[in-house]
Amino acid sequence: MSRFRISMSLRLLFAVVMVVLSAALPLPVQAGVAAGSIPTFSIVTVVPNQTVTIQTANFPPNQTFTVRMGDYGTYGIGGYVVGSLSSGAGGTLQATFSIPAALKDKAMIAIRADGNLGYYAYNWFYNTAPGGTVTPPVNTGYSGYPTFNILSVVRDDKVTVKAYNLPPNQTFTVRMGAYGSYGKGGPVVGTFDSGSGGNQEQTYAIPDGLKGSYQIAMRMDSPLGYYAFNWFYNQTTDGTTPVVPPPSGYQGYPTFSILAVTRDATVTIQTKNLPPNQTFTVRMGAYGTYGMGGTVVATFDSAAGGAQQQTYTIPDGLKGSAQIAIRMDSNLGYYAYNWFYNQTTP
Repeated sequence: MSRFRISMSLRLLFAVVMVVLSAALPLPVQAGVAAGSIPTFSIVTVVPNQTVTIQTANFPPNQTFTVRMGDYGTYGIGGYVVGSLSSGAGGTLQATFSIPAALKDKAMIAIRADGNLGYYAYNWFYNTAPGGTVTPPVNTGYSGYPTFNILSVVRDDKVTVKAYNLPPNQTFTVRMGAYGSYGKGGPVVGTFDSGSGGNQEQTYAIPDGLKGSYQIAMRMDSPLGYYAFNWFYNQTTDGTTPVVPPPSGYQGYPTFSILAVTRDATVTIQTKNLPPNQTFTVRMGAYGTYGMGGTVVATFDSAAGGAQQQTYTIPDGLKGSAQIAIRMDSNLGYYAYNWFYNQTTP
């Protein structure tokens, strides 16, 4: 197995671990901010299908936070705006927000607060019982979370997966999407009934829009909010090793660092370990989005790969932001992301 695949598998494992820990720990981790000053919030009470009350901790002063709710697993990104919160002197605050009609009857709901200067926090709650004591949204006795492994792939045709620890009596919607998207918002490729739960093997056709892709994301979501995601090489394989190696013997994965910023104007980056002969699309977006779905600011050819220095213009929609996410995705599925303070430096 290549170092690249091992690395990405570890990223996926980390994401799953974070989902498991979310019931007990505040989720936000904001790079570049001292640990003691990271804003977080906890869930105080829930009135099912009506309201949720949160309590903040370490909120920065004198900022206005926009509060959103969305489907469980989205971190509230792009969710329904349910109100705003003025942080005043900062620190600990309590606020109550109405659950939007579109999310009523959802068993689990994501909630997020984004500050006007780039700080953010997110969490989630069970929409099933008030207070801190809740009942799992499926049959008593279910615990853990669903996962699935890739069993086999026929290039540009189909993929066979095996799901494990499915919750019972739910209909899962299965999607595929661009690598790095976790399958969110991708085309629906099938549905299945989890029946009594447990393990199932399924085969799905690769949609036309993803044929030719080097790597493909895959995701399954249930109506009660359970989900799982993975990805696969679009090469005929046994599910463990791609038939063809990464391009030109490439190993590892691309990264980039921030070299310089001119506030509201440009950012200069230094790439490392680019794969060769690929076209990268560069996007910028709100801090905390990893640049996914952001504004396209440029494309570039990786040529022989390795290191390159690039300068990009900050789009109008992000001018005035305190922090900005930046991301690059290649036509064969490699990607890297980072973020920067929108302040002139050095």
